Amino acid sequence: MELGSVVEFLENKSILVTGATGLLAKVLVEKILRAQPNVSKLYLLVRAADAESAALRFQNEVLGKDLFRIIKEKWSTDDFNSFILEKVILIPGDITYEDLGLKDFNLKQKMMNELDIIVNSAATTNFNERYDVALGINTLGAMHVVNFAKKCVKLKDLVHVSTAYVVGERSGLVLENSYQMGETLNGQSGLNIDTEKNRVEQEMNKLKAERASEKEITIAMKYLATERAKMYGWPNTYVFTKAMGEMLLQQLKENLSVVIIRPTIISSTYKEPFSGWMEGLKTMDLVLALQAQGKLSYLVGNSNVVLDAIPADMVVNAMLVAMVAHAKQPSDDHVNIYQVGSSLRNPVKGVDILDYSYDYFTKKPWINNNGKLAKVCKVTLLNNMDSFHRHMATQSLSPFKGKGVDSDLSRNANFLTTIVRFYQTYLLFNPIFDDKNTEKLRIAARDNGVETDMFYFDPNLIEWKDYFMNIHFPGLVKASQSCGHHI
Repeated sequence: MELGSVVEFLENKSILVTGATGLLAKVLVEKILRAQPNVSKLYLLVRAADAESAALRFQNEVLGKDLFRIIKEKWSTDDFNSFILEKVILIPGDITYEDLGLKDFNLKQKMMNELDIIVNSAATTNFNERYDVALGINTLGAMHVVNFAKKCVKLKDLVHVSTAYVVGERSGLVLENSYQMGETLNGQSGLNIDTEKNRVEQEMNKLKAERASEKEITIAMKYLATERAKMYGWPNTYVFTKAMGEMLLQQLKENLSVVIIRPTIISSTYKEPFSGWMEGLKTMDLVLALQAQGKLSYLVGNSNVVLDAIPADMVVNAMLVAMVAHAKQPSDDHVNIYQVGSSLRNPVKGVDILDYSYDYFTKKPWINNNGKLAKVCKVTLLNNMDSFHRHMATQSLSPFKGKGVDSDLSRNANFLTTIVRFYQTYLLFNPIFDDKNTEKLRIAARDNGVETDMFYFDPNLIEWKDYFMNIHFPGLVKASQSCGHHI
């Protein structure tokens, strides 16, 4: 694998990023603009009805974030705004439609003639999403992106962001293998994406004919999604629809160079643009915040399970280096898959993270929205959901006892039960994500003199206790405060 300078590669390139308001897309856009201000154009696809709405979302959800603080400090306000106007082209669109929902014919032709790279990071990451929404974005969206990519005459490669958890509830070594069309996790035959699409359309037509309310439609579509996912062996709608998206990329790519990035649990930035940046409370951070607030004493899990976390900046750096590597590589019959995580090279157990959290928030208690200091919980791991239900049924053990009327207590208990049920996937099963391809990429970058100080993605750099105590937990508190997120 021959690699050159990432900074030089990015110069004068035109890059399309879908899902531009998402977490990884923001980190990617900031990194490109900071590392190579001479990039030609960044076309950012924003899900919006028109250009004005797209601009508003971009300002509020991207540029307005603290993430861009470092790059803004290098410019005056006027110069920075001029720089963004010169480099960034905002595109109102939607990957659930053919040609990404682009309405401007001239702009579409310009992109097809100019684009060097497409990064598809658009996704709905809601585990319990409506089937019509998740299928449209995570599955059919991937199809529309790859079909658009094949019309781009000078495209060097398509980088698609997936998730390592497309493997479902599996323990042991998980290889960087691609999915073939119709492949399932439990061996059940009959998975057909056209059939899934038709089933959604039929159900929606039926519900509309019955004049179902929006709430009834949402409940029905969520139920259908969970039913279909579990039928074929996936634990939730998110990973099921992402797996089907990968299948379509494999089937439709033809001679296009396709890179699939499979990150594990994305955590706060390790180093760039500064340490500890995160957005909202996602994945493990919701659990950690509940623990810090004294609302979560029990989880279902195994004390030996490794919780695979990887900082967001490392994921983005891996994307950029892979982008360069495969722009110089002829395409073959398979997509190029990179699992980006830490469980093989530098594992950290889930119980250790919970212990770090207990220690941190004992010394620096969480301040609740009423201004009072919360008492952090020491979390106990239970073997199964039945054990959890028994504990929740005991009022004296309820973290919400005495905080409201019975209906409030019941509602909060149901919320915790939902959280524990979802996160048992991460704490009961013990997948170790092989990263042989990613390690080859790291070695090639080192051997070819790539700027590894700028485009680092080696999990061995992380000392986990130091990272959580001095980077991640302070970032978690700041993220919660900045978004006004109170649980």
